[in-house]
Amino acid sequence: MNIVLVEPEIPPNTGNVARLCAATKTSLHLIEPFGFKLDDAQLRRAGMDYWQHVEWRRWTDWAAFQSALPPEARLWFVEQGGARRYDEVAFGAEDYLVFGRETAGLPKPLLEANRERCLRIPMFNPAARSLNLSNCVALVLYEALRQQGFGGEI
Repeated sequence: MNIVLVEPEIPPNTGNVARLCAATKTSLHLIEPFGFKLDDAQLRRAGMDYWQHVEWRRWTDWAAFQSALPPEARLWFVEQGGARRYDEVAFGAEDYLVFGRETAGLPKPLLEANRERCLRIPMFNPAARSLNLSNCVALVLYEALRQQGFGGEI
């Protein structure tokens, strides 16, 4: 699996996602600009000593990332208001789960160009604006891994 964070802003969230990727052998793609420096203490602290176990790549922007994708790549954009719930699709082992900035989500042009691939996580309280980014990544990633029978579990 592949996790893509587009312009992440909060170091502990990115560190937590890196730790999740290390534990699940999931590739992490970080797309600039970031709201922090990669040597940020909070980023390192949240990722603990797991960074050395993460297969990750830094991209200068969405265009650079997109141009490097294999032709058969399937991207799923997780965003509030997505057309389908995340549990209603069949994930493949090489799919990319794409998440946006903590304060603004994914860029609107990206969502508009990929409406059929936009997924949502159900929310039940209209007063709750959103869930934590690292929690969202964990929810969707583990559903994708469940669908694949948790292959490679130790």
